[in-house]
Amino acid sequence: MTMQEELEKQLKTRWMGRKLFFREQTESTIIWAKEAAKQSRERELDGALFLADAQTGGKGRIGRVWNSPPKENIYMNLLLMKPEISPLHASSLTLVMGLAVAKAARGLTGRPVGIKWPNDVVMSGKKICGILTEMRVLDAMPEYITIGVGINVNQKEFPAELEDKATSLLLETGERQSRAAMAARTIEYFEQYYEEFLKTQDLSLLRETYEALLLNKDQPVRILEKDRESRGIARGITETGELLVEEENGQIKKVLSGEVSVRGLYSYV
Repeated sequence: MTMQEELEKQLKTRWMGRKLFFREQTESTIIWAKEAAKQSRERELDGALFLADAQTGGKGRIGRVWNSPPKENIYMNLLLMKPEISPLHASSLTLVMGLAVAKAARGLTGRPVGIKWPNDVVMSGKKICGILTEMRVLDAMPEYITIGVGINVNQKEFPAELEDKATSLLLETGERQSRAAMAARTIEYFEQYYEEFLKTQDLSLLRETYEALLLNKDQPVRILEKDRESRGIARGITETGELLVEEENGQIKKVLSGEVSVRGLYSYV
């Protein structure tokens, strides 16, 4: 049974992911989804899921390459067509997807899973997931939004530069895990959380759920900007997904995810 057939059998959403496209190999599910969005009519591909067994040019943040060994992990992209979301709020969907992945991983493995702000899903202090959200704006509204998701499921080894930063569900549990089950649970949680997000156009209805998994909360953090570094205590997030950091002078600072990196004082988290 192919990954597509397994996922179609397991998926229990009402609409999201019901249009499912599968390739054994693609350059990048993000590029694939964007090409499909440009050729589609209106909202016919809203909620469509693009899934591949392997990527030859997987994309990470800031132009990095996402390691994509074949048939070991999940490489997928969710496409939202003409969503009624302000472009200013679209980046919050990255946090929504991070929450969905974390909930799915915990449900599948029964192991502790947390989130390092804004959207790194973490087990045993190491990252299991990468998420990249991009959009095209037309007439001041999103024409489409793509959410690329890479989840380390059954990968046994990582490049030397990632060994202390990355892990997989297999390495954490000692057992191979079902890629289809993990993908299905992720999309099911995302459908639920996305509909909550649309009610308010922000994270206000999801904030408590997100903060319950936020590993940074009430922990010392380093804020790494282009030309300076500061320290403080992370206190949670705003309704628009910014990290609230209590500075050494007691003032609360809002940190934007696209502008800085946040680390623990002595580790990645």
